[in-house]
Amino acid sequence: MGHHHDHGHDHTHGANKKVLLLSFIIITSYMIIEAIGGFVTNSLALLSDAGHMLSDAISLGIALLAFIMGEKAASYSKTYGYKRFEILAAVLNGVTLIGIALFICYEAIERFANPPAVATTGMLIISTIGLLVNILVAWIMMRGSDTKDNLNMRGAFLHVLSDMLGSVGAIIAALLIMFLGWGWADPLASVIVALLVLRSGYYVTKDAVHILMEGTPKNVDVTEIVEVIEQTNGIKSIHDLHIWTITSGTNALSCHAVVDGQLTVADSEHILRKVEHNLEHKGIKHVTIQLETASHQHDNSILCQLKNEHHHH
Repeated sequence: MGHHHDHGHDHTHGANKKVLLLSFIIITSYMIIEAIGGFVTNSLALLSDAGHMLSDAISLGIALLAFIMGEKAASYSKTYGYKRFEILAAVLNGVTLIGIALFICYEAIERFANPPAVATTGMLIISTIGLLVNILVAWIMMRGSDTKDNLNMRGAFLHVLSDMLGSVGAIIAALLIMFLGWGWADPLASVIVALLVLRSGYYVTKDAVHILMEGTPKNVDVTEIVEVIEQTNGIKSIHDLHIWTITSGTNALSCHAVVDGQLTVADSEHILRKVEHNLEHKGIKHVTIQLETASHQHDNSILCQLKNEHHHH
């Protein structure tokens, strides 16, 4: 298969790591400033925003760790290396998001009943700086990394976006309390943010769990793949097909293919190269095909029938 296809991946991988590290440093520094500001101005809103930032910092840290772990070489005990760690990190990330969202809602319910006094000027200044910090980090992420296809990067990016909306909410709430005396604006803003956080948490978790369940990759159409393989000259039919995702952007396929029993090994290899080449264009990089003659064919359904009883030969 050669490694010439991997350069693009390595490049985005390195870029993803740099971006994460930079974002992690910026967010963590600002979180500390915000927490101190919250204590000094005695503003609970800022402290809770700092809590949100903390979740961000943790999620960026996890994502960064996942990339570093993912680079560890494959070994006899883990033949895919640690690439799956990224997906585990995404699950953890999504679940954390959901937890934070539910906690914010719970806190807000109490605040609706009796809105506490808030030091609005401090809240306004610090939440404005928070907004700028998040815009900066989001910009760095959009520009320098793969937030579209990499589940891990997307989870981290969604954290930052929901944080940005959190700052906007805090700013609006501060203004409403300052000019209109609406104490409930503060918990309302936090509930709206919580719902957005909940939504992104749900989707990240759902996608990651799909991968852990060895689900077929979203961007792969099974019928199309079957056609591509079966249309290849020399292949009569296929069965026992599996398509799954190892880690974001790396899809794998295995199947059994029936060929003419008279083929030489060199002929069959030529057929396999063609299949591999065609599947590469369909986004499947890791292909394993077992060739069989028609007489060996034990089962002709496309999907694998995992039976519990043993075959009596």
